[in-house]
Amino acid sequence: MKITPADINGLVGILPTPATPDAGDWRTEQSVDLAETVRMTELIVDAGVDILLTNGTFGECASLTEREHAAFNETVAATIRHRVPLFAGIGTLNTRDTIRRGRALIASGADGLFVGRPMWLALDQDQIVRFYADIAEALPGVPLIVYDNPVAFKGKISQDAYIALGKIPEVVASKHVGGPALESDAAALGQSCRILPLVSDWLRTAREHPDLMTAAWTGHVACAPAPLVALAKAIRAHDWEAAESVSEKCRWAESAMFVGGELADFMNYSVQIGHLRFAAAGLIEPGPPRPPYIGLPDKYREGGLETGRRWATLQQEFAQTVDA
Repeated sequence: MKITPADINGLVGILPTPATPDAGDWRTEQSVDLAETVRMTELIVDAGVDILLTNGTFGECASLTEREHAAFNETVAATIRHRVPLFAGIGTLNTRDTIRRGRALIASGADGLFVGRPMWLALDQDQIVRFYADIAEALPGVPLIVYDNPVAFKGKISQDAYIALGKIPEVVASKHVGGPALESDAAALGQSCRILPLVSDWLRTAREHPDLMTAAWTGHVACAPAPLVALAKAIRAHDWEAAESVSEKCRWAESAMFVGGELADFMNYSVQIGHLRFAAAGLIEPGPPRPPYIGLPDKYREGGLETGRRWATLQQEFAQTVDA
């Protein structure tokens, strides 16, 4: 079944890549814990997450070997069995390797691709559009979710570039980090491409733009899917009072992660902080981060652990509600 922007609804969860105990050693040749990958994926699908993405920043796309990346995504796809759409993350330093990796993952069972652009050098807006147009030309009919992260990719996708991307049929959505351009980008695209806000921005924007903000992304489904699924259900039902209550709790859990409130500072250590928060939440066993993204200044450590502990509290609260 062809996935269109109209099909991008609900909670979009981004998965981490569970690591073996020796993953922090450069000598390790296979660092993906595939058994834990199966367990994690089943937990998250069973919890009711609507769409899954893999291998963003904290999913360690940049530090997995090609063989590890393929094995992880093949395992996720085989576990999901198309019960929910899977957009496999592909990100390399050039267009040709990105296309080759994308073809392999679609052949392995992914429903679409989560596509970050090359980041060795910043791309200007025309180059950004050309990059995604080339991916679409090489993979006709394969739905693509754009990865728009100004810190990671050294620049924001402009509104004019978004309008151009919205004319590419394969581009169905964009993972947006928010900020002043969030709603104007969504309004400029209309129904041609779904802009995905952060879960923390979802309630506010869905209230104001219910026909545009029908889905949101989160990197916390491997910490606590239950409260996030509850939020998605409340927003889908336009039960704004219930959504406000859940959203406030989710913002509380997430807020501990950002030392000084700065996204740029967090991004420099997002892989390491991710492993801490997943471990502290206790839902999965993330293992250690992979080189070279190892080591963490002390000032970030407690925030990572505390956000995991907070998510664990919410998971217990909302899982009990579901069971009841």
